[in-house]
Amino acid sequence: MFAFAVRRITQAIVVMLVISLIGFAIKHEIGDPVRDIVGVSVSVAEREALRDKLGLNDPFIMQYARFVKDALHGDLGHSFFFKKPALDVITAKAPATLELVFVSSLIIIFVSIPIGIYTAINPKNWFSRLTMGVSIVGVSIPVFLTAIILIYIFAVELHWLPSYGRGQTINIYGWESGFFTLDGLKHLILPSIALSSIMLPLFIRLIRSEMMEVLETEYVKFAWAKGLSKYRIWLLHAFKNTLLPVITVGGVQLGILIAFTILTETVFQWQGMGFMFLEAVERSDTALLVAYLIVVGALFVVVNTIVDIIYGLVNPTVRITGRK
Repeated sequence: MFAFAVRRITQAIVVMLVISLIGFAIKHEIGDPVRDIVGVSVSVAEREALRDKLGLNDPFIMQYARFVKDALHGDLGHSFFFKKPALDVITAKAPATLELVFVSSLIIIFVSIPIGIYTAINPKNWFSRLTMGVSIVGVSIPVFLTAIILIYIFAVELHWLPSYGRGQTINIYGWESGFFTLDGLKHLILPSIALSSIMLPLFIRLIRSEMMEVLETEYVKFAWAKGLSKYRIWLLHAFKNTLLPVITVGGVQLGILIAFTILTETVFQWQGMGFMFLEAVERSDTALLVAYLIVVGALFVVVNTIVDIIYGLVNPTVRITGRK
């Protein structure tokens, strides 16, 4: 297991180096720190002198090595619009995005698991057929359209829930959270449902198909023959083995869920990392764009590495020293 973990961590480091190289290449080709620092009245000679001082005339490899060294020390550049380090800007916006992803993940888990199990056990039931039909529609509808429909129904027509913003937040040890205020929780409902709609149909269908396959295996038939209770067979023997592929897919989709917050946050004016990213695009804040790319990439890599290691612990058939 140790060799398996080391291999996965090594792969994660290589992936992060590739992401950092792509991010630096974007910054190197598009961004111009001198333009952001000086005004239009500065002469060409002064600009060149400043470029030499900043090391911008050094070879690409040397500049990239400096970039990696600074990144390891938490320096991902300076946002010219916010006039502060890019990582500080992202850190300030991260709580909103992480709360949104966390609540959406809870919705996916607590809705997809019971529905997936039920539809696998009763595949010909009217509810199962309806669920499968709705899930196909759900996969096809883009998240921004789902968000607009939710706003129209619950905010415009029914006036039950707010349609934009985070609502009232409180500061807990530097974390601006809406979890602990009623207004903050109300503002969290619609964006979380909209964001969860991306993955919810996928997980329902995945759990259903995997569980139906497991229910046809020999060891489940043997459990029936032994006279075990149906709930023990369904939940302990069948569902436990269904979780293995679900864990793998779940890790990948969690990273994608973080990326998809861009559309959700834009529709609901949710002041998180996704909304910040679009603002950075509009303002051509290259340093902030690259920092966002690296932070999101790091989150994606870390989550997938942890999921791989958990999968190796849960699944005894994983070859930890060989090809798998």
